[in-house]
Amino acid sequence: APVGDPEGRPATAQELAAQGAALRAERKARNATPFKLLLRRIANIFVPLIPALIGCGIIAGLNGLLVNLGWLPAVTPALAAIASGFMALIAVFVGYNTAREFGGTPILGGAVAAVIVYAGVAEVEAFGRPLSPGQGGVLGALGAAWLAVRIEKWCRRRVPVSVDVLVTPAVTVLVSGLATLFGLMFLAGEVSTRIGEAADWLLANGGAGAGLVLGALFLPLVMLGLHQALIPIHTTLIEQQGYTVLLPILAMAGAGQVGAALAVYVRLHRNTSIRTTIRSALWPGFLGVGEPLIYGVSLPLGRPFLTACTGGALGGAFVGFFNQLGTDVGSTAIGPSGWALFPLLNGDHGLGRTVAVYAAGLLVGYLGGFLATYCFGFTGTMLAELNAPPAPSASTPPPAEPTRPPAEPATAPTR
Repeated sequence: APVGDPEGRPATAQELAAQGAALRAERKARNATPFKLLLRRIANIFVPLIPALIGCGIIAGLNGLLVNLGWLPAVTPALAAIASGFMALIAVFVGYNTAREFGGTPILGGAVAAVIVYAGVAEVEAFGRPLSPGQGGVLGALGAAWLAVRIEKWCRRRVPVSVDVLVTPAVTVLVSGLATLFGLMFLAGEVSTRIGEAADWLLANGGAGAGLVLGALFLPLVMLGLHQALIPIHTTLIEQQGYTVLLPILAMAGAGQVGAALAVYVRLHRNTSIRTTIRSALWPGFLGVGEPLIYGVSLPLGRPFLTACTGGALGGAFVGFFNQLGTDVGSTAIGPSGWALFPLLNGDHGLGRTVAVYAAGLLVGYLGGFLATYCFGFTGTMLAELNAPPAPSASTPPPAEPTRPPAEPATAPTR
């Protein structure tokens, strides 16, 4: 952890930010592996979809509230259509973005992925079973569009330029479409089903323990860039169940980070520079934007980053425990966390209970991160050096010694 410099000057927020930037650059350099670059590409496919997921998720939550209250019955069917339209065609958008990311023609990737959601696939059999529209979901669309890109590039290298505009699109859509219908849809559907079953089993049988591990590891996963692998899983769960039960648990890591930052603020009561940074970054942290606190405060300090993970673990265990008891706490979209996740919450026992469990989980995360950081986030040396008073500059004259009153003449004691 950084401490004051040899001259006795305490670490400033600017120095911590510089160390955080260096750690971020080092992380990016380490992340330049083939596997992590692939994860980054997958993130590039799904991240552009997040605004639509958020918008439709909020409308779906509003519609559910109106239906439960029995209000505006003439409007709720329209809201349901608006909220569900994007999710019904999300495979097309995934296919489009996949082809663009891997260097193919985006519209061909979308065309092949559209096969998955076409109602007529119900008349096709694969592996002795009839297909169903949407089977395989985003995973099937991802594989179909990637295969389309490979076929398109193969055709571009071999088809004469004079007929390329006719032959390449037709061969690309035909071959990849057949492979999707008679292989990818079935296989991706099986994988998607197993993902949903695994998430349900994990939280139903080990909810508190699973939440503890997920909440503790999410911040390190973000640091390693491995959290991007969760995006297709979230999207698959939203497709299947209408919400992902993993995101509210993972959001507890941000709560632990906020609690840790508050403890740093209290402990470093004389370091005005770091306290100013925390004040400016705290409100984004409450709304789920944790990077300013991570790279500007906790990670450069070292130990507070680990104690923040402790708060995330406790909050995740709390939410996971209620999932284990049968109260699902889910999110209808991915992207936001913290307080920004409240409009997107959904579950199987009513919105009121879902919101209450999530809010209590945030409080547990805040309190856990604060207490862990307050008690274990600093060594005595760190506190002494980070709270050291600022050294006087060379241009500042030393303070004058206080004048003493003249001594009074001694007198004999009276009797």
